[in-house]
Amino acid sequence: MDKDEISKSYDRLLQGNKGWAKQKLKENPDYFKNLTKGQNPQYLWIGCSDSRVPANEITNTQSGEIFVHRNIANVVVHTDMNLLSVLYYAVEVLRVKHVIVCGHYGCGGVLSALENKDQGFVNNWLRNIKEVYNKHSEELDSITNQVEKANRLVELNVVEQVHNLAKTMIVQKAWKRSELQVHGWVYGFEDGLIKDLNVSYCDIENVEPIFRYDL
Repeated sequence: MDKDEISKSYDRLLQGNKGWAKQKLKENPDYFKNLTKGQNPQYLWIGCSDSRVPANEITNTQSGEIFVHRNIANVVVHTDMNLLSVLYYAVEVLRVKHVIVCGHYGCGGVLSALENKDQGFVNNWLRNIKEVYNKHSEELDSITNQVEKANRLVELNVVEQVHNLAKTMIVQKAWKRSELQVHGWVYGFEDGLIKDLNVSYCDIENVEPIFRYDL
C-alpha cells in the first residue's frame, strides 16, 4: 500500500463519521444533545480486541448502554491496572448491574496460546491463556479435533476470567450490596449468535475461601 492509499484509508474514517453523524441527526435531531447529558449504562463488557466483535452492534444496543473494556482474548488479570480501573469506575461510579466477559470462537489469542511459537511481546499476555490450558489439560488433551479443542479453550478461558472477576474486592463489595451479576458469554462468527455459558455469579458462594475479602 502506497502513501496515497494509506491516506485514503485514513480519510475514509473521517468521511464515514460525517455520514454517520448526518444519519443519526436525520433519525433523531436530539441524538447528540442527549449524549452530552452523560451515560447510565447497566452493563460492563469485557471483550476481545478483535475488530469483528463490536459490543453495541452484536447486542443491538445504542451508544451509552454498554461500558466497554477490550484486550487480547478478554483476559482478566489481577495486576492489570487498566482493566481494574475500568471495573472500579463501572461498578462504583456508574453502578452497572452486570459485568459480562465475552469471548469469541476463532479467537486469534487463544489459537496462538495453543502453539509453542514465539509471539514476541505478546508471549507475556498469552501466558494467561496457557495457564487456563494447563489447568484443564486433561479435558483439552482428550479432544483430537483442533477446532473443537480451540473452541473449548475459548469457553474455558471465559469461565476462568469470570472467576477471576469474582476474586476482586471491587466485585465482592458490589455483591455485599446485592447490586451486581457477573456472566460469561461466547460469540460465534458463523451465525452471529451469543452463547450464554451459564456461568453467572451474584454472590461469593463460588469463590474459594482464600480469595474472599472480610468486608
